[in-house]
Formats: sequence, C-alpha cells, structure tokens
Amino acid sequence: MKLRPLMIALALLAPAVATVPTAEAADGGYSATIRRTEYGVPHITAEDYGGLGFGYGYAFAQDNLCTLASWVVTLRGERSRYFGPEAESDDPKPVANLTSDVYYKSVAASGIVRRLLARPAPVGPSDELRRLVDGYVAGYNRYLADTGVANLPDPTCRGKAWVGPITATDMWNNLLDLDQMISSSSLKEAITGIAEPERPKPEPPPAAGSNGWALGRQATRAGGGMVLADPHFPWRGIRRFYQVQLTIPGVLDVSGASLYGTPVVQIGHNAKVAWTHTVSHAQHFTVYRLKLAGGHSYLVDGRAEPMGEQEVTVTLPDGTVSVHTLLTSRYGPVLATGHTDEAAYALADANAANLRAADEWLALARAGNLDELRTAQRTYQGMPFVHTLATDASGTAYFADTSVVPHVTDAEAKRCAEPSPDPGLDAYVLDGSTSACLWGRDGDAVVPGVFGPGSQPRLVRADYVANSNNTYWMTNPAKPLTGYPKAYGETGTDLEPRPRVSLDMIAQRLSGADGLGAPGFTLETLQATVHGKRNLTFELMRSDLLKLCRTHPGADVREACRTLSEWDGRATLDGEGAVLWREFLTRLGRPAWRVPFDPARPLTTPSGLKIDDPAVRQALADAALFFRSNRIPLTLTPGQAQSYSSIPLPGCTEGEGCFDRVRTGGPLGTDGRYPEVDTGSSFMMAVELTPGGPRTRTVLTYSLSANPASPHHTDQTALFSRGEWVTERFTAAEIAADPQLEIITIHEEP
Repeated sequence: MKLRPLMIALALLAPAVATVPTAEAADGGYSATIRRTEYGVPHITAEDYGGLGFGYGYAFAQDNLCTLASWVVTLRGERSRYFGPEAESDDPKPVANLTSDVYYKSVAASGIVRRLLARPAPVGPSDELRRLVDGYVAGYNRYLADTGVANLPDPTCRGKAWVGPITATDMWNNLLDLDQMISSSSLKEAITGIAEPERPKPEPPPAAGSNGWALGRQATRAGGGMVLADPHFPWRGIRRFYQVQLTIPGVLDVSGASLYGTPVVQIGHNAKVAWTHTVSHAQHFTVYRLKLAGGHSYLVDGRAEPMGEQEVTVTLPDGTVSVHTLLTSRYGPVLATGHTDEAAYALADANAANLRAADEWLALARAGNLDELRTAQRTYQGMPFVHTLATDASGTAYFADTSVVPHVTDAEAKRCAEPSPDPGLDAYVLDGSTSACLWGRDGDAVVPGVFGPGSQPRLVRADYVANSNNTYWMTNPAKPLTGYPKAYGETGTDLEPRPRVSLDMIAQRLSGADGLGAPGFTLETLQATVHGKRNLTFELMRSDLLKLCRTHPGADVREACRTLSEWDGRATLDGEGAVLWREFLTRLGRPAWRVPFDPARPLTTPSGLKIDDPAVRQALADAALFFRSNRIPLTLTPGQAQSYSSIPLPGCTEGEGCFDRVRTGGPLGTDGRYPEVDTGSSFMMAVELTPGGPRTRTVLTYSLSANPASPHHTDQTALFSRGEWVTERFTAAEIAADPQLEIITIHEEP
C-alpha cells in the first residue's frame, strides 16, 4: 500500500537501492534453553538475540504451529489455492479467501517491507530485532524439521500440504499487518473491490478492546507501582496472546504476553517497569476524495495525475489464476466504495510504512524506569493503535496515547472536510484535489505526516491512570485531559458503561467502600476487584426496573421480575438473572436511560431506566416469552449458558457494562446455550513492583495452546472459570523451584 503524502513513504516507495540480507544465524549458530513451568509457560534464555529468537520460535511452534502455518498461507496470498476462493479466511475480520489473497498479494507487490528493511533504525528495524526475527524463523523451522509435517501433534494441520518452513519475510509481513490491524488490514473488501459470496450474515467481528490500570504510590498500600492488564482480543486465530519470559542475562529479562507470531512481548513487565495497552479512539487513517479528470486520473491543484495500476495474480485450486487490477493514488489505494463518474476515494493509512512497533516493544522491555520507557516511545513512535499505561518501582503512574495518528489539525479537518462515501468508514474524509489538505508535520515526529510526542495526550500521576477504551479525557477524573487535536478522540463524551464501572471499581477500592478491607490496593485486592463481575447497567437501572414491575405486574413479566429482583447484579457462574438481563437489553436494542448523559457529570450519567417508554416493558415481556416458549428457566446462569471448549464461563458483555467482558459468537439458542465465547478478557496480568522484585499473577483465559490435543489447551481456561490465577515464576530461583519444571536446550550449528 502506498502512502504518498508522507516524504518518508515517498522514499520507501522508490526503487530499492539495497538488498535485504538473508536470515543467518548470529555467530554462526543458535543456542537457547527453554524451561517450562506450570501450565506449560516457557521461560527462554539465550546469550544473544538470535539465540533468544531461536528458542522462542521453537517453543511457540511446539504449542501453536498450526495457527501460524495457516496465517503464513494467508500472508502469502495462497488461501484460495489450498482452501478455495469462497471459503472464509482466518483473518481477524474474516473475508472470502479470494479477497484476502488479493489484498495480501498487493501488499507484497508494493515492496513496502523490502524497502523498510533497507532502512536503518528507527524507521527500519534495529539490528537486535532483525536477529530476533531471524532466530525465531530458524527455531520454528527447526521444530518443524525435527517433528515432520506428518507427525505434528496438532491434528489441525498434521500432514497438510500447506504446512512448510517459514521465512523472515513472512514474519516481517506479520508485524506490518499487526500494525495495520484496525486500518488497511480491516478494509480488505473496500481495497480489493471483490464482492463477497452470499452466505448467512455472520456476527460482527469481535471488537478489539481492553482494560488497563496503572496504579501509583498513592493508590497502593505498599507505595509501589502496580499494573492491571486485561486486553480483550480474539480467542481464536493469529491475534491470540502467548505467555512467555524472554531472558538474555544482563541485557533483557521480560515476562508477559506476545501476540502469535511476534518475537517481542507486547504486554508485560521486567524487574522495575510494567506496562499494558488499550485500543485508542484516535484516527489512524484518513480517506481522500479524488476529483476525477477522465479515465484513471484525478486532479491535484488543477493538474491531472494518473492513477497507478497494480496487477495481482491469485492461484486457484485447479491451478488456474485469477487476475485483479487495483488502482492506487498518491495517497494510497483507491477504494471500491463510493466510486462515481465524478469522484473516487483513496485510503491514506498512517501505519502503511510502520514496522517500528516491534522495536518499541523491545525497548520497553529493557526500560529500567518510566523515563527510559518514555524515551523508548519518543525514539520509535511506533505504537500502531493503542494507548500505553505504565508504572515503575517508584510508584509513578503514566498514560499516553502515543499511537500513530495522521497530522490533521482541527482547523484542517474543518477546512478540508468532505462527505463520507460510507458510514462504516470512521475517519476524516478530506479534499484530495488540493495539496493544502495533505497531512502536516511536527518537528519532533520520527516520520513526516503524523503527530509527534509534543501533541499527544499524556498524564503522569501519583494515584492512578485508567482506560477501558474510552477516549483519553477521563484517564483520571481528578485531571480531565482536554485541548488535544480531535484526531485523538472527542472530549466531554459519554464514557459508556464499561469505562464507568472501571473508574467506580478504582474509586471504591481507594475509599474502602467495596467490602474488601482497608482502602488502597494490594495484589490480592486488585485480583478480587477485577473478578467482581459487576453489571453496571443493572446496578443503574435496578430500582426503576422494580418500580416498573410493581406498577405493571402482569402475568407475562411476573416471574421475570421476581428473578431479577433476587439477582445480586453479578455475572458469576451461578448468577441467576444474569442471562435474563442480557436478553432483556438485547431486545430493547437501544439505550433507555431515564437521566441522559450530562458532560458535567460524566461519572454518574446517564442513569436510571425510562420505564414510561412502552418499549421497555415490551422488551422484558419478549425476553420472558422467549424463555417460556423454549422451556428455558428464567434463572439460567452464565455457567449454564456460555462456555469455551465445554468449560463454563462467567461474565457478561460490553453493552451491559461489564469490566472483564466476554462475547459469545451469536445469540442465545432455543436450547438455552450461546455459541462459544469468541472474545473478551484474554491475557490478564496483575503485577506489583516491590523493592524485592515483581509479584505477579496471570491467567491466559483460553490457555497456551490452540492444539486440542495439548495438555495446555484449556488448563488455564478452567482456572479462569473458577476466578483463579497463576502465580508467575520470574526469578531463576522461582523457576527452578517448580516441581513440574521441564528443561530442554536446543542448538543449531551453522
């Protein structure tokens, strides 16, 4: 994909003048030790980055080779060849295989990865990251060679023709695709223009979300820093997390979680610093309206400029090929949506040439304090679409939206605004017929066209910072953040129920009003707070609902009213009324707040249930009728209705105002069961930084391995079901003390 408003992108899209070196083992060979503790968690130690990557790639392949092997087929644009063009892809936002193939073939044909690899850091990867990637590839391939495709333990891909060695190019493509996850990569249909085959309308893809807290010395009982990480990512596919510890003695020692197929820890901690991320509301791409000038050309400053043409060839199962021509512009790919005789639209992605995120995560892992963490962020400026929340042993809490955001000031957005061709495109639409509407530049930005650190929302506190995918402005209600470009999100907006319950959970713990003992956080009260399973919409609407039940006590709702009046408002495994409440809200289908949102009272509004709205009682009656008609008890619990791999799960959904949310793959069936949970809390980490080192509890909700034959396929899922955690082993002594410890050392000679 081309992003030509940026000078840096122009340079990257020019013909390459340097060849990319092939992967080779550092010092002529690789060596690593893999120690596995409870639940299969690997602790990988090596003397250099190449060896560390080698050990990591080997360990990951042991657990999840099939998932990555399938994804490599995707990245190479070969899904149609092996699985058929109309079958659904394994993309985080699934599309037809042909659509996926055309998109990824176009990325490869653009040469953007090759050109980025030809650049020095920070625009191109650092030498350390290059060695890490090369080692990871060698480790994965070594495991595959040792085991053989025919003998793979996972039946998902055992003996399959599409399984084979991977290359460093595959891994760089994966890192680039991750950075574009909510921009170009989520717009494959609009970019390729391929009509999707007719199939039953699926559930919308899981929204990437998260909760994150960084607690400072004024919020913790011991006076040190604490972090809660609770990312809400998909439970299947390439965007699952993998728990790992990576150690190079004296250089790097980081523990946490990596997204599949990436050799760096995205969320984690070392001995002195801990951090997490939540998905930002900022814009990460814009759309430009092109004024057409006849044929495949458009006007810029009154002069006609030809569109580029990119021919993409996809191989089909019978060996024939499908040829597709995509159009490009100075801004980026020309979209299929909104095209008329007078206008077309082009996508400008701020992450189109961003491979910097992996180096930034590697630098965060080496940081010894918050100052060093912030230096790492200023150096690379690669966070693709997330906020950062962090703390250190001094007990200072830090929040920033350092994500890559197009440099569009409020004034430029107003001056250049155009109508959107598609309501689904949540981005500025700008006038592409004048260079006056190109992205601007900050002097402190690593690359042109994006906002630099001086323009980014940030907050440093001694008490706490928190985010649950709300905009940055309510990071801490004691210090609302305002005055930043609207490209980072709006201020004074409704927080939504999940961010509100998050802030209320913190406030109750700091005041001691939550029944968990003296005010202030300990590691134990942090764990208990997180697993409270509160349903905020029920808390806010309960009194009005009971009033409705008293004033309209019809037989059609009588039992439903009784069930809800007896429910404690928590979505525990045995929460009788939790599912009924969800089904009521689902049928209501829209907010029915009695008190509307008031920007002056963002923590307490909206509130109440608008019981004089006939739709409210009708929704309750309809929900009760569904239960009765299908002989489902109104007391149906989350533990009875929702599960993952047959393990019952607690929790409720985003719209209900639940903190550690779950999302099922569809509506409640007539058997009283939801389809399997497909997203929600994924890698949960509670860490306390103490003078004696980190104390950490974790749980990987879907467990370490996607292989259904693995002993670690659902072992942590069972813990999550019961509200339990794993005590992390971080030091060498803690690891050695595990009675289940397994150790292997692997070498590869040149």
